[in-house]
Amino acid sequence: MISSPANARIKQVVQWQTRAKERQKDQVFVVEGLKLYGEAPRERIREVYVTTEFLERLRRQSERAVLDKLGETGFEEVTEEVFAKLSDTRTPQGILAVVEQPRYELNQLLLQENPLFLLLEDLQDPGNLGTILRTGEGAGITGVIMSASTVDIFNPKVIRATMGSVFRVPFLYADDLQITVDRLHEAGVKTYAAHLQGDVYYDSFGFCGPVAFMIGNEANGLGEALTARASARIKIPMEGMVESLNAGVAAALLMYEAHRQRSNAGFRTMQGHGIIR
Repeated sequence: MISSPANARIKQVVQWQTRAKERQKDQVFVVEGLKLYGEAPRERIREVYVTTEFLERLRRQSERAVLDKLGETGFEEVTEEVFAKLSDTRTPQGILAVVEQPRYELNQLLLQENPLFLLLEDLQDPGNLGTILRTGEGAGITGVIMSASTVDIFNPKVIRATMGSVFRVPFLYADDLQITVDRLHEAGVKTYAAHLQGDVYYDSFGFCGPVAFMIGNEANGLGEALTARASARIKIPMEGMVESLNAGVAAALLMYEAHRQRSNAGFRTMQGHGIIR
């Protein structure tokens, strides 16, 4: 049992929790709680830390699936004091795992049939990014592409907000989103910029073919350079005094409109993704 917060391994996990550069250097991230541990792929789990109380509770409740997984991944037992040092949450559950970061390439994402992407430019709110990833899985997106200045997807707050979707939705950071948009166009993907000065309401378009929705920074929206490259600018209807929506809400509306069209179209292909009149 590790009983000292000064233990070298404990200090390293704290570094991974708190510093993006450390996570990037070692290509790992930290997940907390029973749900995220349960959904983490066994082959990517490097280390596991649990409290004595957590283990005793599992045994009392005969949680065989979790106990079996712990037997496969191995674990280190720590005191409550040590776990409090490791944890990034106010009410720790008593289990934490260090997981290898997944790696995806754009070419890999483009091989998917009829892709549906989100392109995120400079999002800064961890809750927004995590919620977008989780909502995106629900809406059936095939990948998320982010600018290099977007918040770290392995930030503990982002990981918690994904509720496990981080393990299933492919994602990558692009050094230059403008070049990435050009590559998407070359691959036949239509790009739609969510913009306050959009030309047409979003539900006037067909999204049954290869599509990428572009969502901008929470405060400033999409930059002019990226907007200019979009196949079309689209807008969301606004009533009252509301000028704009939260980035996560806007992304959800667009993704689920694409999901609705793709689910209901059946034999209709809406080739060309032109405006539906």
